[in-house]
Amino acid sequence: MNSALGKVVTGIMIDENDKDYFVQPDRNGQTYRLPKEESPQVLHIGGQVRGFVYENENHQLQMTCAHIPTVQVDHYDYGTVVNVRRDLGVFVDIGLPNKDIVVSLDDLPSLKHLWPQPGDRLLMALRVDEKDRLWGKLADEQIYQTISTAPNKGLLNRDTYATVYRLKMSGTFVITDNYHLGFIHPSERDQEPRLGQRVKVRVIGISSHGSLNLSLKPRSYQAIGEDAQMILTMLDHDINHRLPYTDKTDPTIIREVFGISKGQFKRAIGHLLKEKLVKQQDGQLILIKEKQE
Repeated sequence: MNSALGKVVTGIMIDENDKDYFVQPDRNGQTYRLPKEESPQVLHIGGQVRGFVYENENHQLQMTCAHIPTVQVDHYDYGTVVNVRRDLGVFVDIGLPNKDIVVSLDDLPSLKHLWPQPGDRLLMALRVDEKDRLWGKLADEQIYQTISTAPNKGLLNRDTYATVYRLKMSGTFVITDNYHLGFIHPSERDQEPRLGQRVKVRVIGISSHGSLNLSLKPRSYQAIGEDAQMILTMLDHDINHRLPYTDKTDPTIIREVFGISKGQFKRAIGHLLKEKLVKQQDGQLILIKEKQE
């Protein structure tokens, strides 16, 4: 096995032509072509150079000094999915000029509609198989635990972005852009997100073991319609968070104040009452305090 592949190594220049230097790392005697335009300096026979080595798309052993990827053997970072082949896996761009890395279908969900799509991102390292082929190696739970940071209660009810890294029957596991681990229960999503998909989530709790409980569903006031949201906005802007209008108010007044019919007003109030966002008391509509965020 070529133990240098997928790593940054030091090599000695042993030959050249018009376009390339030919470099041989000390460790295994393999020769790599280094495009002269990528060399950090002019090389002479016996000169040393350091770069990342791989097999390019033309099956040539190559060194690059100008496009050293952060994804390497035993080095994890995000790569971007650029192509999908149902019979092979997904191709990931890690920054090489002439090589995308395949994550095997064996490492992807059994349901192909949950595979990553172009634009999704995967946290991965590289591995070399017995035929000296480079593959993408997805980060496991231990890696995510290592890079994660502990959340704080100030995140409650906040929106954030997260990337899906594991799909299980129990729910969806994600890591946020700020490296907090999170979990989305099936009841908190309308459809299951893909592996590698970046999603907008809402923090609804913090578990006892320090991960975030998240939701893909909109807040109640975001899902109850424009009329109800208009009423909530008016309540929120009132200094006392209350309005002198209820479902008993005269239809003419409702039309003058809110610009909607009495029927529309009652339906909107009904939604707000059902979601426990407001209450009616003493002829007033009152915003419930704990919902004011």
